[in-house]
Amino acid sequence: MNAERDLSPLTPGVVRALTDKLYEKRKVAALEIEKLVREFVAQNNTSQIKHVIQILSQEFALSQHPHSRKGGLIGLAACSIALGKDSGLYLKELIEPVLTCFNDADSRLRYYACEALYNIVKVARGSVLPHFNVLFDGLSKLAADPDPNVKSGSELLDRLLKDIVTESNQFDLVGFIPLLRERIYSNNQYARQFIISWILVLESVPDINLLDYLPEILDGLFQILGDNSKEIRKMCEVALGEFLKEIKKNPSSVKFAEMANILVIHCQAADDLIQLTAMCWMREFIQLAGRVMLPYSSGILTAVLPCLSYDDRKKNIKEVANVCNQSLMKLVIPEDDEMDEAKPSMTIPAEPTSEESLSKPEAVTIGESQLHGRNELDVTALKQPLFFPCSCERIQVTLNLDGIVQVLDYHLSDTSIGMMTRIAVLKWLYHLYIKTPRKMFRHTDSLFPILLRTLSDESDEVILKDLELLAEIASSPAGQTEEGHGPSDGSDVRPGPVELHVPARAGQLSSSSTKGLECSPSTPTMNSYFYKFMINLLKRFSSERKLLETRGAFIIRQLCLLLNAENIFHSMADILLREEDLKFASTMVHTLNTILLTSSELFQLRNQLKDLKTPESRNLFCCLYRSWCHNPVTTVSLCFLTQNYKHAYDLIQKFGDLEVTVDFLTEVDKLVQLIECPIFTYLRLQLLDVKNNPYLIKALYGLLMLLPQSSAFQLLSHRLQCVPNPELMQTTDNTKPSTSFKRTAASNIDYTELLQHFEKVQNKHLEARHQRAGQAEQLDRRVVL
Repeated sequence: MNAERDLSPLTPGVVRALTDKLYEKRKVAALEIEKLVREFVAQNNTSQIKHVIQILSQEFALSQHPHSRKGGLIGLAACSIALGKDSGLYLKELIEPVLTCFNDADSRLRYYACEALYNIVKVARGSVLPHFNVLFDGLSKLAADPDPNVKSGSELLDRLLKDIVTESNQFDLVGFIPLLRERIYSNNQYARQFIISWILVLESVPDINLLDYLPEILDGLFQILGDNSKEIRKMCEVALGEFLKEIKKNPSSVKFAEMANILVIHCQAADDLIQLTAMCWMREFIQLAGRVMLPYSSGILTAVLPCLSYDDRKKNIKEVANVCNQSLMKLVIPEDDEMDEAKPSMTIPAEPTSEESLSKPEAVTIGESQLHGRNELDVTALKQPLFFPCSCERIQVTLNLDGIVQVLDYHLSDTSIGMMTRIAVLKWLYHLYIKTPRKMFRHTDSLFPILLRTLSDESDEVILKDLELLAEIASSPAGQTEEGHGPSDGSDVRPGPVELHVPARAGQLSSSSTKGLECSPSTPTMNSYFYKFMINLLKRFSSERKLLETRGAFIIRQLCLLLNAENIFHSMADILLREEDLKFASTMVHTLNTILLTSSELFQLRNQLKDLKTPESRNLFCCLYRSWCHNPVTTVSLCFLTQNYKHAYDLIQKFGDLEVTVDFLTEVDKLVQLIECPIFTYLRLQLLDVKNNPYLIKALYGLLMLLPQSSAFQLLSHRLQCVPNPELMQTTDNTKPSTSFKRTAASNIDYTELLQHFEKVQNKHLEARHQRAGQAEQLDRRVVL
């Protein structure tokens, strides 16, 4: 710069000193400028004051020459000192050139800019608040400056500005939030530290309510929580902790709905600290906001459910997630089933308790979120008006059942998901069927296949929960009355190789109770899904023989506890009667018979069949008998159970015409073992009454003659040797009628027809075995050729 140039009122000497490379000479020039400006202030000569500031700004601070810029900065600081309390009138002109120097490539010049601005702010104090945003913007950049001296200078200025904001009650928070929201996404550690420090300061000021603007900065805070610096993570954790304390104290001023999806996203973070913190916030939100969180249930479940299967390394996250899950489940109430899903919202009277009275804010409408990557399942819910509980208002929320079911279906279908998550999913579905059955039955056809596949799960606990849910579906009255949502013809999306046909006799029920339903004639109390369940369960056993072998008995026994055992056996017998895979039918009948004879869960049903006193019990016997004919030995055991000893003897007589295989003899062996079990105690005691039970003894001798001389042969032989001589057993008490007389009088069963049915079924099995043998022989010939 030409020192001789006229820059009055600055003297040529002052101008030369301002551009000198020595700091001391520039400082002397600054003192002269301060003295000059003081004179103008005393004269109230504002035009000259502005002129001096303009010269220092344009000709010096914004000059191309570095020493001139340094002189301009110290000169502007001197002007501010001279102006004193009047500096507020010229702050824009003073601050802008200094802030421009914040971007200078020379680190020493940036340091001098910090020093100059510190002096300007120190004099102006509260007057700088209207310019706070530009100051904050400049400081946020210097906080990440690589030069330590510049950083140190910016920290001094930062502390001064914080003191001013803390002392003032005129801070423009509304105008500051957009800048804070922008800068909070910085990836620089020092910038993040700077941001967090300011948030902590603003949160500590009583007159500043930062909680109102928390939705705009919450996402950025959670991102900073994942910083690599332990110090920054700790600072951010403290800031979030302070916000959460404030939320608990003043839930009425919290915009829960606007932050719901932000938490959903961070509850799925890979960073453990972020995930745990977000999950703790979610727990508090659900407990404080209550049903206001329901529209976001699908997103919450997406985040929470996987956490339930965490191991002990993430025990804390798992425990908090479990509380979130349980609390959210409690928010679903029966009233959610009464509204029409076509309506935008439901209304429920709110009468809060003393604890609930903490949550009584005004109605809050959720605005557009600034968060990118929002969970898709809840985007539509974000635009719905929500209302918090008030004693004089009503809670208006919408339960997005479609979204919830979609999430539950996804997690149940995912084979990689943990056991506890699958159990939680099944509990959720069961809860929804209990609380909102009418709506849930609209989803049953899509859920049914995956629920059936879940029966193959490796965990017994998962299978138990699955069976509870299937039993609820099969017995719920909502499944009976819901028209237009009954079972579809395609009962499984992945059908096995065997097609199980619905018995034609299903039409025997009255039209009023079976309109649009598939139902077994023996299950009028079950809904449309019961018979469909039985069909698909048998189909699954047919296509997965390993499932039948390892879990078949367990599944059927549990179903007998959850549903009516008679209905289950009757319906399965109906279905098996029309089974085309005869080998599977024989295996399945054998399994059902073993369960019937040995399981404690079937005690009542065994007693019902033992006497055949009622028409229902005789009808059940005939139904079971026709299907049991697929397996000759099980048919005999059924006759033993029902005390049809003569028919058992007649059946055994027919065994001579059957193809006696090793498997057949093995089953006879097992029957002999069963006869020695406690279940057949009554049968063994009836051997004492030789006169009235001759066919029982003949039937047992028939079994003995079928057996080779094995251990079972010896066992039965020894038992029959204990049968007493009839003459020795004669008594004088003839008043008690014989058992055989009672059975004859009570029964109207056509045993001849049953015997013919047995022969017919056995002929089918014989033809099927011959056909399989022929196919095997042809295959052997092809191999040889």
